[in-house]
Amino acid sequence: METVSERVAQVRAAFATLYGGEPTLWVQAPGRVDLMGSHTDYNEGYVLTMPIDRTTWIAARPRDDRQVRIHSLNLASGESFGLDDIQRSEAAPWTNYVRGVAKVLQDEGYALCGFDGLVHSTVPFSSGLSSSAALEVATATLFNELCGLGLDPVRLAVLCQRAENTFVGVNCGILDQYTSAAGRAGHVLLLDCRHLTHTVPPLHPDIAIVICDTRYKRALTGSEYPQRRAQCESAAATLAQRYPGVRTLRDVTLEQLDAARTLLDDTVYRRARFIIQENQRVLDLAGALSTKDVPCIAALTAESFAGARDLYEIVVPQMEAMIAAMRCAPGVLGARQAGAGFGGCMVAFVERGCVERFGEHVRAAYQAATGIEGTVFAVEAAPGAGVLTVG
Repeated sequence: METVSERVAQVRAAFATLYGGEPTLWVQAPGRVDLMGSHTDYNEGYVLTMPIDRTTWIAARPRDDRQVRIHSLNLASGESFGLDDIQRSEAAPWTNYVRGVAKVLQDEGYALCGFDGLVHSTVPFSSGLSSSAALEVATATLFNELCGLGLDPVRLAVLCQRAENTFVGVNCGILDQYTSAAGRAGHVLLLDCRHLTHTVPPLHPDIAIVICDTRYKRALTGSEYPQRRAQCESAAATLAQRYPGVRTLRDVTLEQLDAARTLLDDTVYRRARFIIQENQRVLDLAGALSTKDVPCIAALTAESFAGARDLYEIVVPQMEAMIAAMRCAPGVLGARQAGAGFGGCMVAFVERGCVERFGEHVRAAYQAATGIEGTVFAVEAAPGAGVLTVG
């Protein structure tokens, strides 16, 4: 990956070509990886998550009118739109994340100004590392700075989530935006998705976090993600009739679920069982990672992947091949799915001294099994979104 100075020079040169002159403000927002907690966020549960040192930048310069000109260096495309009439774009769908944030901010009464902006991202697209949320949060951070909106990270994350729900059309939970906005360098976050609070449990210094990208692209708007969410909501609504006080699956114990099993069809029961078990795994893994409890890490990650495959059914063959390659690699402590599933990235906990050998093994084994050249890279816990200081 290019150095920061090389990246700055590339963006600066492209900005000058597109717009003339220099950007006056640079912002960044990180991608994220969930270490445990698949699909628990929209069930108001817990997620163990980490902002990563793969980031989305926007270099920008304010305009005197109410036009936004936005271009992506990664996609070599861009569009303009007016803040007084924000419509969806079919020609450049990625700009809908920018448009949606602008619309939601204005709907909430914030006064915005136009800008010329250039996006550059090192978060892999359609991989489960939240490239879309990073773009949303970077956009909101840019407006926050340019227009003096005074948004705190949690409020900013909530509004970005709303933009994805209402404008982009993905009924996601709060995980991605919250992690990108509120992350802390060197820390994982134990996120409580009901109360929008978090703690920062320590990660044992000998444990490295390694991303293994199947290179099988996923698309949430076209996946079964909305169906999974509806099934969880259906389970919670049915269980609430028997157990007063149940609002989401976070409020249900396994014992309650099993006692009410006859009220649910088999598919809805299996979806609910996965979420309830996954919530507990989040809390258990937070402790295991701080003490480097290897048997516990191995068991929890294996149970999570098995549940994702058999109960929640979000596993595709490429993920099966990748998990097999990861589990037999040197230095692995545990491995599981990341993101929403249906392809994209996996995450491994690896002995810090074995990262290179782990990567070599996984790449070779995965390619032998699938014919696909996967990507493997270690990540560190990065700061949340904010202003970039560039030389």
